[in-house]
Amino acid sequence: MYTKVIIRLTKSACIFTLGLWMVACGTNNAQSTAQLKSEKTMRMDNGQRDTATFGAGCFWCIEAAFMQLNGVIEAKSGYSGGFIKNPSYKEVCNGTTGHAEVVNIVFAPSVIGYDQLLEVLFSLHDPTQLNRQGNDVGTQYRSVVFYHNEEQKTMAAKAIEAANTVPEWTGKVVTELVAFEVFYPAEAYHDNYYNLNKEQSYCSYVIRPKMDKFQKKFHQLLKEE
Repeated sequence: MYTKVIIRLTKSACIFTLGLWMVACGTNNAQSTAQLKSEKTMRMDNGQRDTATFGAGCFWCIEAAFMQLNGVIEAKSGYSGGFIKNPSYKEVCNGTTGHAEVVNIVFAPSVIGYDQLLEVLFSLHDPTQLNRQGNDVGTQYRSVVFYHNEEQKTMAAKAIEAANTVPEWTGKVVTELVAFEVFYPAEAYHDNYYNLNKEQSYCSYVIRPKMDKFQKKFHQLLKEE
């Protein structure tokens, strides 16, 4: 008799698996890439600041990606869109507060635009999955843009419309577009979680592949190492 074992890696219950994960990194245009990074880094920051708030599944992954972008000053994991004050991670994970896991991003618009942040957002997750991302299931993992002003609302609506034309997605985009009200920072141990826990199974098998894809696609927007 044979027993079929299905391994499901979720954020709330990470399972270690046998095998070796190999990542091949490289670039055919290293010199050109370095030059582009340098040029982006040297662009003048005029001191203006703006804020973007996105939900796209597990906030560990989204935070790890956005904090690498040149022009992003801070990317902080937390909770938005619920109906109780100061929710805990446990409460949000239980799906009883109405909050989504989000990342609150402070950025310099003279260095990176809101439209570029939206482009990154829609490359980091599947916006056609309703209230889930992969094996992470629940309304806390919903795809949502919390806009801070009318300009962001208009730009986000156009980005959602454009995402509906991407051949990669087989279903309709279900990303919510909601006016921002309040952001509650997550507990301190969530800060920079991926970079501090890369060997943890969820980080290794779920987040790392997304990060590899993100870094390859947006290498010209990344901060210099």
